Amino acid sequence: MAAAAPSPAIARCADGLRLRVRLTPRARRDALGAFETLADGNQVMLAHVRALPADGRANAALIALVADGLRLAKTKVEVVSGQTSRVKILHLDGDADRLAAALEDIAARAAS
Repeated sequence: MAAAAPSPAIARCADGLRLRVRLTPRARRDALGAFETLADGNQVMLAHVRALPADGRANAALIALVADGLRLAKTKVEVVSGQTSRVKILHLDGDADRLAAALEDIAARAAS
């Protein structure tokens, strides 16, 4: 069986987009970072939160961080995969083009 092709960090869907992130809990500061390619070839956006990875606190901090960075309500951001994993897929409800452009801008600023 052939391996699946690597996928980008941002994927558009009917009601917004999906964002694959690699979350680092217990970081010095809360921040969204650059895009990175993992060993499996999949692309992720790096994210760091100060919260501990217990009782969903890191996931809640990630949702707040992404919502704040994209000027979305927290209810428009949902962890759809990877609840207990470092690599997560978020669903962002909204205008996919605007959200993708904002994420690209955030990643570019973090990379420089």
